[in-house]
Amino acid sequence: MPIEKILIAKNGKKFYVKDSSKDLHTEFGYIRSADLKSKDGTVLKTNTGKELSIFSASFIDSYRRIRRGPQTVSLKDIGIIVAETGINKKSKIVDAGAGSGALACFLANIVKEVTTYDIREDFLEIVKKNIEFLELKNIEAKNKSIYNGIDEKNIDLITLDLPEPWMAINAAEKALKHGGFIISFSPSIPQTMDFVNEINKSPNFVCLKIIELIEREWELEERKVRPKSRMIGHTGFLTFVRKI
Repeated sequence: MPIEKILIAKNGKKFYVKDSSKDLHTEFGYIRSADLKSKDGTVLKTNTGKELSIFSASFIDSYRRIRRGPQTVSLKDIGIIVAETGINKKSKIVDAGAGSGALACFLANIVKEVTTYDIREDFLEIVKKNIEFLELKNIEAKNKSIYNGIDEKNIDLITLDLPEPWMAINAAEKALKHGGFIISFSPSIPQTMDFVNEINKSPNFVCLKIIELIEREWELEERKVRPKSRMIGHTGFLTFVRKI
């Protein structure tokens, strides 16, 4: 079951309510279950007097609480995938390897259907639990290597988070529609190099660009303005390819 409610303190601290029939206990004290049924925007007080605003949870609130097994693609990287490919409610996507299913689940909230592949049954168990938790009905998880072929055809986007993404190029070529995209996510530049070198050998693909995103958050308190000491630095290299 997804998250029901979110409570937020003035300092930005969030508390997640999975079952509003039970009291919520926090570091600031507890909120009674009866109060958790208040309308969105209500300011509630804990038994210690701390004020928390309550509202209904959205998809992103539940998404932040999914199970994590293998390392997941970060939100900053997911965001650029969505923006650069223009995927929408009509899009069909193939994803491999599934890992914890974070990318597949996020994209499924946007597109028509997602099929995610992984060779690890233990990873797929995490994926299936996350799909159930988010109540997504448009994802299929397959215990299969994408290197051996893709069952789906006329695909708009294929996302690859694999140790040897170049080995999926032939399968991707057969599955993608003309104008469709491949996005390969790799933690190291040698993997990226090998993938791009193979892409460049194909007359049916063009490498659009290779990027990495670094997210630096700022803190602002009256006239005290500075970057935060910690930032989200390198997570991976994203290679954008299109079938021509």
